[in-house]
Formats: sequence, structure tokens, C-alpha cells
Amino acid sequence: MSRLIDGLPNEIAIQCLARVPFFDHSHLHLVCHSWRATLRSPEFCKARCEIGASEELLCVLAFEPENIWQLYDPVRDHWLTLPVMPSPIRHLARFGVASVAGKLFVIGGGSDRVDPLTGDHDGIFASNEVWSYDPLCREWIRRAPMIVRRAMFACCTLEGKIIVAGGFTNCRESISKAEIYDPEMDVWEPLPDLRQTHSSACSGLVIKGKMHVLHKGLSTVQILEDGGKQWVVEDFGWLQGPMAMVRGELYVLSNSCILKQRGENVPDKLVSSASEFQSRIGFGMIGVRDDIYLVGGVIGPGPRNQCIKQLSDVDILNVTNDRPSWRPGSPMSRCCGSILGCALLRI
Repeated sequence: MSRLIDGLPNEIAIQCLARVPFFDHSHLHLVCHSWRATLRSPEFCKARCEIGASEELLCVLAFEPENIWQLYDPVRDHWLTLPVMPSPIRHLARFGVASVAGKLFVIGGGSDRVDPLTGDHDGIFASNEVWSYDPLCREWIRRAPMIVRRAMFACCTLEGKIIVAGGFTNCRESISKAEIYDPEMDVWEPLPDLRQTHSSACSGLVIKGKMHVLHKGLSTVQILEDGGKQWVVEDFGWLQGPMAMVRGELYVLSNSCILKQRGENVPDKLVSSASEFQSRIGFGMIGVRDDIYLVGGVIGPGPRNQCIKQLSDVDILNVTNDRPSWRPGSPMSRCCGSILGCALLRI
């Protein structure tokens, strides 16, 4: 290989390139073939980790346009649009999303394109397809499919692997099946079944190193214990509503307020009013560093608004301040409407 930078050994040149922020990589790709190949190499990824140049980016898929993901850099307050996800499923929705090993994984789900006459979702309500996106190579790759087709299920990253549980089949029947994915081996393996199923969607959170499965409308939580050998059912009496983890603490948006969820027999702590989101639905809520991000969504018909308004707005609440306050972020540059998927990508 010729020298990447004149006068420097390639090992040093790679460390120099590794310090360039991810959002400037598109310019580096234009320099020459050698730089482009280096940016996609394992050595480059290793160098970024070694020098502490890894970054946290917010990944979002909204209702419009179809199957287009955007990345947001919270440091630079800037959005980037990814290539179209090559799934054959039109208007993919109800899927699971996770980030592991510097890649974004989009799992299962089905079509959200509804026939107005039959109500059919293109015949695909739930699938087992899996896609990953490598931001350094800038490409989507089809991965090994899940064992079970599912939609509206819990999905989490835990100790470098992805765990999925519950959800609904293509026939809209609730399921208790769970499985775990190893991204290095590209293999899915079964886990013990959930103890409970429910006729509502479920979501997953990792709290204190354990996966928690929550069903909408249920106060009970199912926790994966004993290194993945069994599920335990607990009732923490948590409030219902969108949730986000910030610095290991659980926050919920309930009754037009952001509250910190406390332990059993300990009252929840009011963090901030969120009355302005009372008429906003379908938004994404996620924790990034010290902040809670509320992204996109729609404002439906009401006394003050006679039509549905699709939003690209970003609102940020720093929950670690003594006096938490909201601030705006740059709106999504390409996407708008209900958020179908939201995840934090570490590269």
C-alpha cells in the first residue's frame, strides 16, 4: 500500500484519519481510493476505539419518506441521510431496532402500507428479515433471519448481542417466543419463552444489566434473569407512557410531565412539565448522554388544528441540570411524521 499521507507511516496516518469526525468522512472518501479503502478497514475501526474517537449518533426512521433513515450528531446538531434501506417490504414498520458493534440493526416488522378497501398490510404484518447498516462502509447488508416472524416486539442490546421477545405473528397472534442474536457469528438461538403474553405491543429496556420487557397497559414487567435462563415477573407499579434511559435512570412522559421512575414504594420525581406535547403523538423518545430527545411525530386534528400536521421537530431536555429546561435541536432535514424506529448508534 502506498503512503496514505506523505512523510508519515501508514499506522500514524490511520490514527490521524481516525480523529476526523464521522460527519466529515464523506469528504475523506473523495480524496483517493486508498483513503476510501482505509475508512472501511478493520484497522480504522480499531484505531477509532483505541484513541477514544468513538461517537454517539441518533438514528431515526420516520413515516415519510419510505424506508429512509437519518443520522443525527448531537455535538454538531446536524442531520445526515442514509441510503435507502433495501428491504422488499414497503413502508416498513413495527420492527425492532438495535445498535451493536458499531452497526445499526433493523429487525422484523412488516408493511405499514394499508389497502383502504381490505385493511391488509400488503400481506405482511410480521416478518423475520434482518438488515444491518455499517456507517463506515456506508452499506446495508442482509443478515440471518430470526427464527420466528414477529412485529411489535421487545428488542434490546445486551453484552454485545441482540435479544428479541414477544410481539405478534403475521396472523396478529401474540407470542411468547424469545431469541438471541450473535452479530459476529450471524446466528439466532432460542431463549426461554416469556411467562406472559398480552394483546398489546411490548417494548424492551436494559436496566442494571438486565433486559426488561414491558407491555402497554400492564403494570407487570418481565425480567431476563440467571444469564438468560429464565424470565421473572415483577410489578413495579411504573407509570404508563413513552420511556427513555439517561445515565442508567429511567424517565417516563406521563400526564404531560417528564418524571424519573423510582423504585418500589418510592414516589416518582417530577423533572419537567411537557404540556406542549399533549397534542403531539407518534414521536420518538430516547436518551442521549445527559438529555432526553423527543423527535418528530404528528399533531392530529383538534380545536386548534383542522388537519394532521407531520413534524420534523427535535426537542431536547437536559435532565441532569438542577433546573431542567427544554431547547430546540435542528429539525430532521429529510424526514417527518410518526417515528417508526429510533436508536443510539455508537461508532
